[in-house]
Amino acid sequence: MKHIIILGDGMADHPVERLGGKTLLQYASTPYMDLLAREGKTGRLVTVPDGYLPGSEVANTAIMGYDLNKVYEGRGPLEAASIGYEMQPEDMAIRCNIITLANGRIITHNGGNLTTEDGDKLIKALDKELGNDRIKFITGIQYRHLLVIKYASKHIVCAPPHDHPNQEWKPLLVKSELGWEDKHEPVIGLDGKPTGEVRMSGQETANLLNELILKSQKVLTEHPYNKAKAAKGERQANSIWPWSGGYRPSMQTLMQLYPQVKTGSVISAVDLIRGIGHYAGLDVVKVPGATGLANTNYEGKAQAAIDALKKQDFVYLHLEATDEAGHDGDLDLKLKAIEYLDHRIVEPIYKEVVNWSEPVCIAVLPDHPTPVEIRTHVKEAVPFLIWYKGITPDSVQKYDEVSCVKGEYGLLHLQEFMQTFMKY
Repeated sequence: MKHIIILGDGMADHPVERLGGKTLLQYASTPYMDLLAREGKTGRLVTVPDGYLPGSEVANTAIMGYDLNKVYEGRGPLEAASIGYEMQPEDMAIRCNIITLANGRIITHNGGNLTTEDGDKLIKALDKELGNDRIKFITGIQYRHLLVIKYASKHIVCAPPHDHPNQEWKPLLVKSELGWEDKHEPVIGLDGKPTGEVRMSGQETANLLNELILKSQKVLTEHPYNKAKAAKGERQANSIWPWSGGYRPSMQTLMQLYPQVKTGSVISAVDLIRGIGHYAGLDVVKVPGATGLANTNYEGKAQAAIDALKKQDFVYLHLEATDEAGHDGDLDLKLKAIEYLDHRIVEPIYKEVVNWSEPVCIAVLPDHPTPVEIRTHVKEAVPFLIWYKGITPDSVQKYDEVSCVKGEYGLLHLQEFMQTFMKY
């Protein structure tokens, strides 16, 4: 049996008064997710372990079946793998958003929805002005970029910008983890042994990152891109915001963890998801026109998943648009993104595989909720469904946060989802 996970990032939500007290999944038109729920089995899943923030890098890694306590190193190293930067033992890689600040506050975590082309120009300007033999700015996708600092410490406290819309930014600057203010950690080589070199302390790293944040604001404000934006009265992409750093991770592949997986692919417009897939041993499939927003190439991603399933036995298909709409607090756009996922992703994949001679097991779920009225990730269980032709269904008739409470799987935790999914 082949397996495909279709993941709508941040798709789950809370009841919304404007929708008559329904969640967005309850309100939206999702006939094919409802069909799979009706013909399959459902439940809820805790995707974030105790002690972790509900980030996509945490939740997606858990959904793929990994123990976060053994493999987690933050977003930075995952995104480094995705964009082809081979981390060295002395590196600390950290996610580097380009964001919008105004009136002393974080206005948006995405720099006004930067294109990758514009983001590349800004990152190259930052690297030219602020980079050196130990500091490197590397282009990612849209507003999501990478900062690599040699001998920096991961023992810092950063504020994810999407968790703090409209909040004052200065109190959110980087801090050292308690107990690491003056501690210098040894660098561990690829052979697992100390190299004899040491890292900066947590406080030294925090000071350096905060200095780069402040210097970036001058570089970016003076860039022609932002001068043109200012002249039009539009949002400027006027500051970096580093967060979620770590060292080179050590992960088993999915093939090592789950013998049922012989070959597989990951399909996403998001670097960190591609990075997880890279370390998981999956082929990274890049789809032209995939943006991570509601204007993404849905048809291209659906076809890429179908093509991958014809040749391989596992596909992880990730859609970011629902999460971005949630962060923007855009109710109508998130509803549209949910409906797009249903009839432009789930429908064509279902119609293609339903009559294949080799059965295909489909799972649909979010990684975490991103409620539009909160505009940030929350640490709550998410609804999921599992379907294949011939599965004995439970009593659930619709796919949403409320209906799936009654699902036969009940409440699963972390790796239990992948373990359950791979039983079929």
